[in-house]
Amino acid sequence: MSEKKFNSILLGGLFIVFIWSIFKPHDYFTWFLEVFPVFIGLVILIAVYKKFKFTRFTYLLIFLQAVILFIGGHYTYAEMPLFDWLKEVLELKRNYYDRVGHFMQGFVPAIIAREILLRKRIVKNDIWLKFIVVSICLSVSVFYEFIEWWVAIATGTAAEAFLGTQGDIWDTQWDMFLALIGALTAVIFFSKFHDKKLKEL
Repeated sequence: MSEKKFNSILLGGLFIVFIWSIFKPHDYFTWFLEVFPVFIGLVILIAVYKKFKFTRFTYLLIFLQAVILFIGGHYTYAEMPLFDWLKEVLELKRNYYDRVGHFMQGFVPAIIAREILLRKRIVKNDIWLKFIVVSICLSVSVFYEFIEWWVAIATGTAAEAFLGTQGDIWDTQWDMFLALIGALTAVIFFSKFHDKKLKEL
């Protein structure tokens, strides 16, 4: 499959999910807050496309992350139906869809950061590469928590669905921890696979 066709399929699929997501979401304020990062990401990817094309593996991960955000924006992370069902079946204390989102918030940026650092030859030592990639991902996660905090201060109760704490006082810490686990998973278990895709590129 050609690069152009592959990217067209991803963009087409993302557009379909976007149309579904925007149709009667939980509320449009929460939807906007949840999906806004997708639009920022798309603008950046389009702007740098001619100068820096990522591997198909990375583009696929970005697509999956965007889909997760669109689904979270539509239902809110605390009320995603499949994970509500799992909550009942497994007798869990909460809807864990947000944990999936924050795991991916570490995993996907780790692959993106790793690819940029390797291809631009910024870091060559593997240990330092892993450390810097994980540090970048934690910084992204912390900054996102700052955004949630600022939105909550600015809008009050209107941000409750966006925060999605579900009564857990340690929700912020769990979010950052899951991002850490996602980043570590990427650099420990997927580095060789990613290296293979970089060579193919």
